Amino acid sequence: MTQAIPQDILDALTDVDMPRLTPEPGFDETLSLVGHVIPVHRSGALVVGSGAAGLRAAVELRRRGGHVKIISQSAWGGTSACSGSDKQTLHTANTADQGDNFKAMARAIRSGGAMDEDIAYIEAVGSVRAMASLQFLGLPLPQDALGGTLRYQTDHDETGRATSCGPRTSRLMVKVLAEEALRLGVGFFNQTTAVRILTRDGQVTGVLAVRPKDRSERNPHGLALYRCNALVLAAGGPGELYRDSVFPNGCFGSLGLALEAGLELVNITESQFGIGTRREGFPWNLSGTYVQVIPHIYSVDAEGQEHHFLAEYYRTTQELASNVFRKGYQWPFHASRMLDFRSSLVDLAIFRETQAGRRVFMDFNRNPAPMPGDAPFSLDRLDDDVTRYLRDAGADQALPIDRLRQMNPLAIELYRRYKVDIAAEPLEFAVNNQHMNGGIAVDTWGRTNVAGIYAVGEAAGTHGATRPGGSALNAGQVFGTRVGEHIAASGRAVAPAEGADGDVAAAVAGIEAILQPEGGVPLQEVRQEVQARMSDQAGILCNPRDVRAALAEARALNARIRAQGIGYARGGEIGRALQWQQMALTSEAVLTALDHYISQGGGSRGARAICDPEGEALPMSVKGPLEEVRFRPEREVDKESQITLRMAGGEMVLAERPNRSFDENAKAVFERDWPAWLTGAIYELGEAPPLD
Repeated sequence: MTQAIPQDILDALTDVDMPRLTPEPGFDETLSLVGHVIPVHRSGALVVGSGAAGLRAAVELRRRGGHVKIISQSAWGGTSACSGSDKQTLHTANTADQGDNFKAMARAIRSGGAMDEDIAYIEAVGSVRAMASLQFLGLPLPQDALGGTLRYQTDHDETGRATSCGPRTSRLMVKVLAEEALRLGVGFFNQTTAVRILTRDGQVTGVLAVRPKDRSERNPHGLALYRCNALVLAAGGPGELYRDSVFPNGCFGSLGLALEAGLELVNITESQFGIGTRREGFPWNLSGTYVQVIPHIYSVDAEGQEHHFLAEYYRTTQELASNVFRKGYQWPFHASRMLDFRSSLVDLAIFRETQAGRRVFMDFNRNPAPMPGDAPFSLDRLDDDVTRYLRDAGADQALPIDRLRQMNPLAIELYRRYKVDIAAEPLEFAVNNQHMNGGIAVDTWGRTNVAGIYAVGEAAGTHGATRPGGSALNAGQVFGTRVGEHIAASGRAVAPAEGADGDVAAAVAGIEAILQPEGGVPLQEVRQEVQARMSDQAGILCNPRDVRAALAEARALNARIRAQGIGYARGGEIGRALQWQQMALTSEAVLTALDHYISQGGGSRGARAICDPEGEALPMSVKGPLEEVRFRPEREVDKESQITLRMAGGEMVLAERPNRSFDENAKAVFERDWPAWLTGAIYELGEAPPLD
């Protein structure tokens, strides 16, 4: 930075105050079942989740006159509002001086494979509108003196389409969208956990939720019924699936909820992992300038002895330091980057240290330790791309903390807000699960395979095997807009009339079968088993034998839950018990798809290395070959299709389908295509969603 940033600006960009919720709307009526008197709420559309994607859908629908309500487990407490990085990225179309265009951007978004081409193009085209409308609402994206948006390069981004408000871009997005939703009169129900989707004759009819504030002698589980004609699932990803996770606590997502309702999932083999601070403290991604300032990375064993373990992997101090730097814009672990002494060798080394029981730290007051027999670290001895970047940023200071103050003082201020002073003490971190790229299968309007149900944001499985950094935030805004438009055009945004309640009775009976305070599988046991299995056997390193064994264990756990239910200690754990039952299903689904992919010869792609003693790819360290992480390389054929999964009769049913295509040579003609817009034909109403 060329000048000091005033404290009030630091405050505004790191300590983002969220709007206060308006009083909740009252219920419309009550429903009496045996042992339960349940309040009933009616709305045309119901959004599950209060993050940036769900808020966008609600705002766009309300603007078009739709009747919409939002239920949230914890308003402003999810991933959008509570996650980020040094410069949390929004990925949008760039200006022409960078040689950009929508088709080129779409190709970049889908370049990792296993992504529908039409979805990628929609995200590219819609990015301009999404960004401009956020700026209109007050999102403070930085500009140059002539009004151009400032840009930089991020993960899987060769053009430089990234922009940022600083560490809390997505929280600022939630703030401006929440303020707009409240201004428009969208009804919010906080501390409300969706636990069952209700359908009748292939159509959504509502959601059964748990609300602790509704618990009473007449309503012992605190159930609430939300009747709706359209349902938008926007509850984010399954952050609780992994023990080693950078998600905020309590992020369960909605994949288990979707499975039980018969929704189709897609690409759930694909996740994203990277370095970050653990959620036991302040969970945060350590990408961008946190590593581009090249701090010293070391581990500490049980006796308190320091280990400069990266020296066991790289050949020179220059090579080590340059690859620590590259984690800034090659942040997610990628199997191919373990080869040729590249940047994901850093992730592998950190992962192996933590698996060995050592704690790993990043020290901003020390430069990297020199390799044995090599010259000490120097800014004059770095790879050309690293030297050029630091020079252009004016980051020639002696210590990492001073380089960070120069490049991004907000990154220091952010941790200070959470009582962590990285200028004074080392920062503990690990390789964590960060994002689910797969999710609920949707078409080009966000529709699922069940009429009236939509999915947006991380809940939707639209992100392919890899994605440019910040493209998920953009996708949530683009598809939140499209879902709002589609529901408004469909006529579903009108509160439903009273109808038969047999679907509710069946759902309540299913809930009561799961909730077994005496004799059920203890809730904490379910949590520990699921999280340990997923982190240890389905993280960045997978092998066929361990994945198959993990799948057998996951199936056995779900069989126990079906037979015994889940035990819990107090009424406040009812919602959690049901969420962990669904998370156990999600774990089995992910492992089912992963086992299928591996057994079909699938190679390493995205964030997982498929380790195989017969694998053709062999990472090397300075000490020689790393045979234990020999892996299968990615196959081009795997990029061309996607694995889908549904649950039927308690069984996971798999299928594969090719990626949907997009004709780049097709040309819109105004006079020919205008009538489809005027008549609403573009919304394909009355047609089944073309998920295949």
